[in-house]
Amino acid sequence: MHSALKKTAQALWHIWGYLLISLPILVFSPFLILLTLSEKTYGAFFWLARNLWATPILYGMGCIPKIRYDQPLDRSRSYMLVANHTSMLDIMLMLRVSRNPFVFVGKKELVRIPIFGFFYKKVCIIVDRESRRSRTAVYRRAEKRLQRGLSICIFPEGGVPAESVVLDGFKDGAFKMAIAHKIPVVPMTFFDCKERYPFRFFAGSPGWLRVRVHPFIETAMLRESDMAGIREGVRSQLLKSLETGPDF
Repeated sequence: MHSALKKTAQALWHIWGYLLISLPILVFSPFLILLTLSEKTYGAFFWLARNLWATPILYGMGCIPKIRYDQPLDRSRSYMLVANHTSMLDIMLMLRVSRNPFVFVGKKELVRIPIFGFFYKKVCIIVDRESRRSRTAVYRRAEKRLQRGLSICIFPEGGVPAESVVLDGFKDGAFKMAIAHKIPVVPMTFFDCKERYPFRFFAGSPGWLRVRVHPFIETAMLRESDMAGIREGVRSQLLKSLETGPDF
């Protein structure tokens, strides 16, 4: 009986999450559509997404961000933001972590999500990981965003790993792009998203969403031959952080 009640509560919890994700998009859709008509209005779109979409979702679900910055983000700089990926909440949480407007680089499959997918396609850099041409085009589109003073966010695992995997292997893209454009890599550990709101329907609960923003890795003096070392160094840092847990 207790197990059945728990599963029912968790199912309702997931449905509530889907409603919180969808309803603000529907309510603000006229403004969102207008703000996606030009790249010049992306800053306003980002502000709306951060403050009137991500924030109500997280707090409405009782998932409260708790962020430790080892180094503050400079509003005048562009960055490559990278973190582990375990939950839909990662998107909203990243929007809370960074006040600096940024653009997600994400897989094409998310375009299929009703309502969300329409705006995702409009404002994110979409990549088909099976297409070399698509992967090459990502660099050109990212360069345009960086020239406008935006940052880039990539989850370098390339998708959500199996739940038994603490941290999957990292793809090259984020680190290759950071070195090519001479922007700092900002590694982040998301500790709680998998427990709070996993992709399993009968699981999850409210609670803290703790994030550690690690010291940045400057790339101004690096070459492409340094990419593998940076990639594995960042992965090792995040894996150690996940295994030892947060200290705040």
